[in-house]
Amino acid sequence: MSDARLSVFKTYKLYVGGKFPRSESGRVYEVSDTKGKWLANAPLSSRKDARDAVVAARKAFGGWSGATAYNRGQILYRVAEMLEGRRDQYVAEVADAEGLSKSKAAAQVDAAIDRWVWYAGWTDKIAQVVGGGNPVAGPFFNLSSPEPTGVVAVLAPQKSSFLGLVSVIAPVIATGNTAVVIASEKSPLPALSLGEVLATSDLPGGVVNILSGRTAEIATPLASHQDVNAIDLAGADEELAKELEIAAADNLKRVLRPQPVDDADWSATPGTDRMTAFLETKTVWHPTGALGASGSSY
Repeated sequence: MSDARLSVFKTYKLYVGGKFPRSESGRVYEVSDTKGKWLANAPLSSRKDARDAVVAARKAFGGWSGATAYNRGQILYRVAEMLEGRRDQYVAEVADAEGLSKSKAAAQVDAAIDRWVWYAGWTDKIAQVVGGGNPVAGPFFNLSSPEPTGVVAVLAPQKSSFLGLVSVIAPVIATGNTAVVIASEKSPLPALSLGEVLATSDLPGGVVNILSGRTAEIATPLASHQDVNAIDLAGADEELAKELEIAAADNLKRVLRPQPVDDADWSATPGTDRMTAFLETKTVWHPTGALGASGSSY
């Protein structure tokens, strides 16, 4: 009896609404490593796939934004746990995608997992940094608190296939937004594998939706979509970013402009900028009461 086995190739699919559909168009495109070796066929998303992802993200927004910040932190930490359990798979995918040695790829994956943990810790603290009581002239409590913007379209970085990907997804959902993510066009496999982790964590379906394909083809309808509230242009070059900014202005989307193309240092401490970029501020006024004859207020 021969010991030879047929290779079992991995089938990569989109991640939309907590499910794994193929592109509705049935199209795929070849993904190769940095030396031109074929790795897999990835779904080539269509405009219909992009619209379906927006519907899923909008449906999930109410429950996710309404969850407690502490609960969101627990779920993000669970994602980090799941990533840690599949670390070897991601090391191999990142090494192939970015042409890195195993040790350098492992460092990228470890940094990405640590970043999930970092953002998990921020979910119930960001409100204390960007919100609080405001001094006003009058007998009123005046309190400002952050709220999520809504559905955010995210163009993942083109070269940093995993650390950069995590660095743009985690801050969006940590603050209660939902996301439609366009994976790196040339290196989408780590992003598509991330969908498998999200599906088996406690993250509700639709909070993160992951599409692969031609970045410009998918991003254009998302930038003009009336039910998308914001867009992160991290993975857009200068020309595409300008086109998408113009399209986004139609419904006054928040736009996070890209740094110089692929010059972003994703290993640097991220700070809070990517969380605050997709937060709105709600201010509430309430009359105070008077105490005693002096009329002092509380």
